[in-house]
Amino acid sequence: MALKGVVSIGECMLELSGRGGRDWQMSFAGDTLNTLWAVRALTGPEHAANYVSAFGDDPFSRDQIKFLADNGIGTAQSPIIAGARPGLYAITLAGAERSFTYWRGDSAAKQLATNPAALAKSLSGQALVYFSGITLAILDDDGREVLFDAVGKARSVGSLIAFDPNYRPRLWTSPSEARDAVRKALAITDIALPTFPDEQMLFGDASPEATAIRLTGAGVAEILVKNGEKPAFVRHAGADEYLPVIEVAHPIDTTGAGDAFNGAYLAARLAGHPPVEAARRAHLVAAAVVQVRGALAPFETLRAASGL
Repeated sequence: MALKGVVSIGECMLELSGRGGRDWQMSFAGDTLNTLWAVRALTGPEHAANYVSAFGDDPFSRDQIKFLADNGIGTAQSPIIAGARPGLYAITLAGAERSFTYWRGDSAAKQLATNPAALAKSLSGQALVYFSGITLAILDDDGREVLFDAVGKARSVGSLIAFDPNYRPRLWTSPSEARDAVRKALAITDIALPTFPDEQMLFGDASPEATAIRLTGAGVAEILVKNGEKPAFVRHAGADEYLPVIEVAHPIDTTGAGDAFNGAYLAARLAGHPPVEAARRAHLVAAAVVQVRGALAPFETLRAASGL
């Protein structure tokens, strides 16, 4: 039977976005959720989407699960943890640039790998499995090994594995711990979607090409190195190409643009577009996302931008 589903693994948080003064708007977001949101918007119903995490039993967690379901996203076999609750972050803006304040120490998502059988079942039979360095960072050592085992088994039976290292220093006890975890993830990755400044910070890469060379050496077949406002670098099947970003004259909020880029790229690849064309469409989506507030742009905005 053909593999059709898509799962993304990580942490769905409560998002507070400032709108001036004491006026705040609450939503739900998180790097791997933001990416799955774009995939859900840009793929048909044949690609069932599930967000794999762990949730609390409080009203906010129930609201999270309902919000996902209302937008066509399930939660597979994600556990409900009694007494747990979601993490929270607040976005403050200086112009279009954002900064974040987090409260996530006891987030339920840290327990997403506590039931290895449930996690393996959540990843079984999927066309695409996506996770990130933040997924790794919120887990303890044992949880990471459970995750690596489940992802590796999914890959061994045909799932395509996509990974964004998404290095956030404050989530790790040390750079060496992060490097070790990222290397283990790359060993089971088919599509890598790193961001160059992160890779430069963590691994000392001199250029996006150097990042691609290192990841090729790790066994990754398809690599797309994002680089903020600078061109993205694509490496696939022995070919390298730079693709310039789409300039936006008056960006409103850059939150989630890179995550939406990842989602648009993966949706285009699922639709059969080659990597360079998928990256071109992803740039269009990222340009649309920076023109709306919050991490999750409306599905209609994403669809109109991508052409998928």
